[in-house]
Amino acid sequence: MLPLEASDLALGRNGRILFDNLSFELAPGDGLLLAGPNGSGKSSLLRLLAGFIRPHAGEIRLDGRPVDPSSTEFRSQLHFIGHANAIKGRLTVRENLEFMTQLAGGGTGHATDPFAIADLFERQGRFLSAGQRRRLALSRLLSAPRPLWLLDEPGVGLDRASIDRLQRAIRDHRAAGGIVIAASHGDVALEQHLVLELGR
Repeated sequence: MLPLEASDLALGRNGRILFDNLSFELAPGDGLLLAGPNGSGKSSLLRLLAGFIRPHAGEIRLDGRPVDPSSTEFRSQLHFIGHANAIKGRLTVRENLEFMTQLAGGGTGHATDPFAIADLFERQGRFLSAGQRRRLALSRLLSAPRPLWLLDEPGVGLDRASIDRLQRAIRDHRAAGGIVIAASHGDVALEQHLVLELGR
């Protein structure tokens, strides 16, 4: 992953400024934890970085070069895990994973099972519990590797064992030079991370 920079980002919603003059710089292997109360703009910042919404001001640079987060070139570098798990209810777990993996440009094999979903492969998505749906959504992080992970409350619905698996995946991703930006209320910890406080 090349160095990622945000410079003087500003965003508002419903006539209210969520953040302005927001800047950070991340090197390969870095982890950034977004902190702040509900409504402070953590989810909005992640969605902005994922290209779903545009900033009112500021720019994002990759290796010193300005990039458009909504561009195919930039979005092909990232995984975004938001509040919605994007699981298709009528597809089996296997079919969901294959669909998500192909959409992200990965292969169709399942060499590893980091989030322990293999036993659920033939179950339809609509019959999964909240935790199982979350584990399936997180599985695409490793089934189609991309260098930038944007994680919005990734531990929601997970039991302790699944959180441990996620933290191990994050640790391995960063050790390989990947970057992780996450919003979490403390259930998922980032080791040796930077903190960006919003809503102050």
